[in-house]
Amino acid sequence: MNIQVIRATETWQRAGAYYVRIQGMARQHNITLRREFDEHDTPDTRYIVLTDNDFPVATCRLYPLTDSAAMIGRVVVLPEYRSQGLGRRVVAEAESWLCQLGFTQAVVESRDVAIGFYQKLGYSVADETVIHGYTFDCIRMEKKLF
Repeated sequence: MNIQVIRATETWQRAGAYYVRIQGMARQHNITLRREFDEHDTPDTRYIVLTDNDFPVATCRLYPLTDSAAMIGRVVVLPEYRSQGLGRRVVAEAESWLCQLGFTQAVVESRDVAIGFYQKLGYSVADETVIHGYTFDCIRMEKKLF
C-alpha cells in the first residue's frame, strides 16, 4: 500500500471523500444519497481522504459544533481496505487537523458496533442516550484533544 493523506479543500479532493462514502457506506447499507449527504456537507466542511496510489480508500468529515468542539463523522473505509488500520489513521489525521485549527474536543456519534473502536482511540461515552438516525442508532462519544 502507498497511503497518502489529503486534507480535502478542493472539489476534486472532496469527490474522493464522496466516492468512499458512496461505495463504502451508502451502497453497502442501502442509504440514499439524500440521507448520506446532509446539512453538514457544505462548502465549509473539511474532509480527510486517504488514498492508495491516488485512489480514494478512506475518509471522514469534520465540522465545528462550538468554538472548542468539533464533530468527526462519516468515518468510512472501503471494504477491501478494512482491518488495516486506516480507520484509526483517518481519525488521527482529523484530530491533528482539529488541534491545528484550535479545537480542544472531538465528538463522534458512534454506531453501536464501533464503540469499542473509538474507545481504543481514547473516546469516552458522553451520553448513554441513543441517537436514532435514519439508518443507524448511535451513541455520542467525546475526546479531549491536546
